[in-house]
Amino acid sequence: MSDSCILMSRATLARLPFYYRKVLAHAQSGHDRISSAQLAEGLSIDSAQVRRDISSIGDFGRAGIGYNVPELIEALEEILGIKNRTEAVLVGVGRLGSALFRYPGFKDYGLKIVALFDSDPEKVGTELDGTLVRHVSEIPHVTERLSIQMGIITVPGKSAQDVADLLCDAGVIAIWNFAPVGLKTPPHVMVRDEDLAAGLAYLSRHIVVSTSSE
Repeated sequence: MSDSCILMSRATLARLPFYYRKVLAHAQSGHDRISSAQLAEGLSIDSAQVRRDISSIGDFGRAGIGYNVPELIEALEEILGIKNRTEAVLVGVGRLGSALFRYPGFKDYGLKIVALFDSDPEKVGTELDGTLVRHVSEIPHVTERLSIQMGIITVPGKSAQDVADLLCDAGVIAIWNFAPVGLKTPPHVMVRDEDLAAGLAYLSRHIVVSTSSE
């Protein structure tokens, strides 16, 4: 990981994948320059924020000319780890976990889910698209053996902390948490929470407010 990524704020890092998709589409259209205004378009941020974000990872252009597209793509791919495959384990092979495992877009960002775990006796020992579903008790052994650094949690909230503990003890340093609870992890472990219920509530509230003001 580059020094710029270490010093970057989480908010900036969260915006980089959106920039990457835009600059990649720009390159595929045959353009070798892209402006901060073009990168900001449709992202609910202004071009000044884009310039601050991009300047935190390097110097890719000059005012009035735009950013050098090939150089920007290369820098974003390095910081986002797209060229270096990240292997992860997924715990909780329900509907959400199964959908995430089957999502083809992860490969575009270098993510591959290499092992599946669950505690349901009806799921343990079965296969999902050719990958064996193992019992959660095997998390330490498998994760350590494969030197896995990322875990994806899609279990019910009551089980999430126990799963996080198993992952952390096995050497995982990044957790993508879809369980509707906060997790307690060691300082060196980064947790990204994806609270689907909170997201739905936010959007539903927006609809209510928008329609009531009409």
